[in-house]
Amino acid sequence: MDSYINSNELHHTGAEHEHDEEGNKMFGFIVFLLSESVIFLSFFAGYIIYKTTNPDWLPVGVSGLEIKEPAINTVILVASSFVIYLAERALQRHNLWKFRLFLLATMAMGSYFLLGQAIEWSHLAFGFTSGTFGGMFYLLTGFHGLHVFTGVLLQLIILVRSFIPGNYDSGHFGVNSTSLFWHFVDVIWIVLFILIYVWQ
Repeated sequence: MDSYINSNELHHTGAEHEHDEEGNKMFGFIVFLLSESVIFLSFFAGYIIYKTTNPDWLPVGVSGLEIKEPAINTVILVASSFVIYLAERALQRHNLWKFRLFLLATMAMGSYFLLGQAIEWSHLAFGFTSGTFGGMFYLLTGFHGLHVFTGVLLQLIILVRSFIPGNYDSGHFGVNSTSLFWHFVDVIWIVLFILIYVWQ
């Protein structure tokens, strides 16, 4: 009887320790996202200050940015947040095939966004050195694009890990943190889209 109680106590203590450890990891990851937010907010503030105080904001010969294709890319990227949420839900229900399917769809949508951004860059009439606007435009969209690329790589890693037997039987920190990172990237892009493309 004593051994039974002791084994139950050990199991309970181990589960509590595992839960606390995962909670600490998530707290650390949220702190990381907050530090990333400070960087982006600094860029946003710089962009707004330069735009509102510089009369010759746009490069010579440029009257504005094409908004149609970036708007389509925005819809796709924002929609991908709902798709990765469905992937999370599928994993919680232990449906690995649906999890992989939704994750692949999210990766495809993120890759489409990056491709669209690369095509846009190749057709722009200004470069990184084309005044303050050129520098800020490429800095902001490029830094965000790096985060999208990182998010796709993280999704690839958790997709590969899903093929390891029993890997996601207990704890989904990697999946949850990747999903949270992806939502963060999407929110940042919405702000960028409004600042750069809508507020011209």
